[in-house]
Amino acid sequence: MEMLQSAVFWIGLLKIIWINIILSGDNAVVIALAARSLPPHQQNKAVIFGSGAAVVLRIALTVVAAKLLALPYLQVIGGLLLLWIGVQLLGDEDEGEGEAKEYGSLAAAIRTILIADLVMSLDNVIAVAAAAKGSMTLLILGLAISIPLVIFGSTLMIKLMERFPIIVVLGAALIGWVGGETIISDTALHGMLAADPWLHYAGAAFGAAFVVVVGKVLQARARTSPA
Repeated sequence: MEMLQSAVFWIGLLKIIWINIILSGDNAVVIALAARSLPPHQQNKAVIFGSGAAVVLRIALTVVAAKLLALPYLQVIGGLLLLWIGVQLLGDEDEGEGEAKEYGSLAAAIRTILIADLVMSLDNVIAVAAAAKGSMTLLILGLAISIPLVIFGSTLMIKLMERFPIIVVLGAALIGWVGGETIISDTALHGMLAADPWLHYAGAAFGAAFVVVVGKVLQARARTSPA
């Protein structure tokens, strides 16, 4: 009996870790985008703080996520926030590299990470909670183990963004995709989505395109405006 309970525990833990590996990709992209313009020592702070915040938020939201997602227009608001974040991250890509500006942007980077984590975690925690099957020990342990995974993913993404700038655009587009997907998945739009399922992908694609186009326009204006 004890062996069976032990096997169930470890299988449940592996499920939660695997779910977090899959679901933490977008969080890692947001953290990397927000932290990439900071000095190296501040990048590490933003990555560690953002990764920890993502996990803490998922634990805190597990109890209320299902109820929150049932509230009409909440996901619309969350999705619009993600679109705004994506536009800001892409639009700020070519800002100056002055010492004071870099150091002053740490708080803004952390704030961006927290807002994005909050919105993205609402959907994610439902899958994690289902795998935990009511075990708070499994939930907390599984999510805690996922912290180094998010930190590794974010650090790797920052390095890739420095080497391949196109990844910045792709990352911003991913945030826009998730934002559009979040909006169209709102409970108030379920009837429309049931009648036309293709709107799910259309909304997500529109979000991605919106972030890239508006972000690029802001970039162009920043380049042409006087310093």
